[in-house]
Amino acid sequence: MLPSKVVRHKAGRLVPVLLAGLILAACSGQGPQQTSNVNIQGPATGRSDYYLQQVQQSSDDSKTDWQLLAIRALLKEGKYPQAANQLNQLPQQLSDVQQQELLLLRAQMQVGQQNYSGAQQQLAQVKTGDLSQDQQVRYYALQIAAAQNRPSLPLLRAYIAQEPLLKGADHQSNIDATWQALTQMTQDQINSLVINADENTLQGWLDLLNTWRANSQDPQMLKAAIQDWQTRYPQNPGAKTLPTQLSQVQNFTKASTNTIALLLPLNGQAQVFANAIQKGFNDARNGVLNAPAPQAAPAPAAADASAQPPADANSVVSPAVAGNTPPQTEQPQPAAQPAAAQGNSNAQVKVYDTSSQPIAQVMQQAQQDGATLVVGPLLKNDVETVANSNTPLNVLALNEPEQIQNHPNICYFALSPEDEARDAAHHIYEQGKRQPLLLVPRSSYGDRISKAFAQEWQTLGGSTVLQQRFGGVGELKQGINSGAGIALSGTPLNVEPAQSQSVAIAGLTIPAPQTSAPAPAADASSGSVDAVYIVASQDELQLIKPMIAMRTSSRNNTALYASSRSAQAGAGPDFRLEMDGLQFSDIPLLSGSNPGLMQQAAKSFNNDYSLVRLYAMGIDAWTLANHFNQMRQVPGFAIDGNTGKLNADTDCVINRKLAWNQYRQGQIVPVQ
Repeated sequence: MLPSKVVRHKAGRLVPVLLAGLILAACSGQGPQQTSNVNIQGPATGRSDYYLQQVQQSSDDSKTDWQLLAIRALLKEGKYPQAANQLNQLPQQLSDVQQQELLLLRAQMQVGQQNYSGAQQQLAQVKTGDLSQDQQVRYYALQIAAAQNRPSLPLLRAYIAQEPLLKGADHQSNIDATWQALTQMTQDQINSLVINADENTLQGWLDLLNTWRANSQDPQMLKAAIQDWQTRYPQNPGAKTLPTQLSQVQNFTKASTNTIALLLPLNGQAQVFANAIQKGFNDARNGVLNAPAPQAAPAPAAADASAQPPADANSVVSPAVAGNTPPQTEQPQPAAQPAAAQGNSNAQVKVYDTSSQPIAQVMQQAQQDGATLVVGPLLKNDVETVANSNTPLNVLALNEPEQIQNHPNICYFALSPEDEARDAAHHIYEQGKRQPLLLVPRSSYGDRISKAFAQEWQTLGGSTVLQQRFGGVGELKQGINSGAGIALSGTPLNVEPAQSQSVAIAGLTIPAPQTSAPAPAADASSGSVDAVYIVASQDELQLIKPMIAMRTSSRNNTALYASSRSAQAGAGPDFRLEMDGLQFSDIPLLSGSNPGLMQQAAKSFNNDYSLVRLYAMGIDAWTLANHFNQMRQVPGFAIDGNTGKLNADTDCVINRKLAWNQYRQGQIVPVQ
């Protein structure tokens, strides 16, 4: 046994050592724990200030590694100027491991600054065989980000290569993103793919896509086809972990349509709109849509969503001017008619007047009456109330709230001008145009159109949208009398993106730059503007098109597009010749898809195409009601409706792909 003096002496010497250890431990707790050999190939979980502190305190042999970790952290935090400064301070001589990490960081910097071609150049120099697993995940994530989520063979290969490296939520996200990239490819793109003989995983994914497309209109057949595919490709990652959208198909059950509650405002200013919708709904239910085609069908004409009285431009969709008028409940009076071609013709339909009492009471009454499905309400404020009510009933709302809420039992079907603007963005982008100019009214209506178009354009990967505003007919006449014309120039339209600009892929977050310089104004003479989308009435368009011609060369190839607002009943041959070359969107019914029904509807509503459009909406509402769960649960399910090709997004907002026509030598012809 040691003498007590010796023990006390040893203990005294140990105290400073223990204190030093505690101090070091406390310091190491400020960031990720690192050994003396800094690992730049592993995760970097610390903040940039911690790594920068290590840069200052480290010797030359590890300083560069700490700098590389600091740059990673700065990029993750969106601090691009500071990251660029650190990149410039790196020494010229780097080890092979450091050089590979530097290429990844430069690529990440380029993606964050939206220089995607620059990022791809950096990634092309990376030697993937020299990367750690953590670096490989980042490498493929950067490849995916540099592809801007545009479906392509390289994008699919990047997702497939990344999949085995991921776990948990990141793995499911990879599976879902692979499936999304596949479903966004056109059939022509799929047919042109050339894959290698050993790409079994990719071949399996392509076979799943074909299986889905062949069976998407029949949920039961699709369910069986997916199970068969899983048997044939048991090793495919999608077979082991189905994409979220397809896994929902396994639980599909058809919604009951035995008793449908139709909720419409049957009094007040909105009554005229409700009557048109109700007539379309009843005609579809009773099977009276197959009118014989006339011997000489009139030229296709478009509905003007705003030109017809008694409401404003948005009243067809959200008749705010209708107000809330005193209530009254109305019971249905079904007629004995032939069965409809689609849907449950034996369904009992009860009509409820939403102008007679608060919408909450109407919903409660419908539930007490045994309704299994609600179609409506129509007014936007009523839709918002229903969306916030947590109703147990399935609801096909006939409008959209300002903020879409995702409920498993609610779908939103509206004829909104924003819908048409978004469809125009897709159409113009698909035609290869990349520098659009918007000519829109100087009003809140124009604001809404511009915002919807620009947000959709950004989603498609387009650059800044330009806009130019105009006043009414009087202002345009003054301009044409003075010879001013309209120059195809505009100011950048700065809108908040529809979704965050940050890129987050498999745990790699690439924030957008904290500040970005506004895009410069552009004009057609410099070759920047290659498409003009015009939202105008027919009278306004008759002035706008010649005013554009006054300021642009006849050799200018800028394409002109218009919304259905400018196409109204009664446009004669002179107008059609004047509009030569211009393309415009329309709903299929008003585009000649069913001339017999069109003639019948136009006669019923005295050629008021705004009401014909709502009549078509009523027809499609019946069809959607009878396919409610397919729209809600089956990805890719689509209906060729009278208001457009209809499909639902993840929030069950019904999107409409419109028909596009063109004035050509005095005729109206479909755009090919």
